[in-house]
Amino acid sequence: MTYFEQPEIYLWGLRINEPVTTLTDLMVSAVCFFAFYKLSKIPVKNKVHQFITYYFLSMGLATTIGGIIGHAFMYNFSFYWKLPGWITSMFSIMLLERASIEYTRPLISKGLGIAFKWINLIELTTFIIITMITLNFFFVEVHSAYGLLFVVTSLNIYVYKKKKTKGSKTFLIAVGFSAISALFYMNQWGLNEWFTHTDISHVFMTISAWYFYKGSRYILNDPLLNTEG
Repeated sequence: MTYFEQPEIYLWGLRINEPVTTLTDLMVSAVCFFAFYKLSKIPVKNKVHQFITYYFLSMGLATTIGGIIGHAFMYNFSFYWKLPGWITSMFSIMLLERASIEYTRPLISKGLGIAFKWINLIELTTFIIITMITLNFFFVEVHSAYGLLFVVTSLNIYVYKKKKTKGSKTFLIAVGFSAISALFYMNQWGLNEWFTHTDISHVFMTISAWYFYKGSRYILNDPLLNTEG
């Protein structure tokens, strides 16, 4: 399909680039901040709770930075200012991976759990370095795809097969919406200049974030987490 470039608008003399893209980015942020607030109130003390809660906080920050600096007012910044949003989003995916690793930990060997943690850290460090050197968003996408489609999906499929938990099932639905989001973005499937492939991608990201929030609530009430992390 045809690539559409979104026109700028002016509000009270202030130039705003990609206004709908900015708005849909902030829509993702709103769901993430809401989830962070609600989950932080849950009286559960374990590593899964920590990782999931701060996943939503960091993803909320990433999409806020991306929307305001990376889209709306990018004309005031150098391209290097894309990095704070990109790196924060990569860190958030790492936290979601760690949450899934900790959630699966009671069902796997101690050695395998430790190996997953080290791979998680090496993977994040590697992709951050490559992204900072190349300034290419492609590597942010690859990191996200690896984290969601390989780590989060495979671990939650394993938990679901073993325990048939609502949390793991809902996480898999969330990953599905993330995959749809990526398809629209990568193939540049947009409707017109006012609702581009990026905007549609953000809508599916918002739905995905909501399902991750629902899944998180199930997970944090799961008897599988009775063991302190």
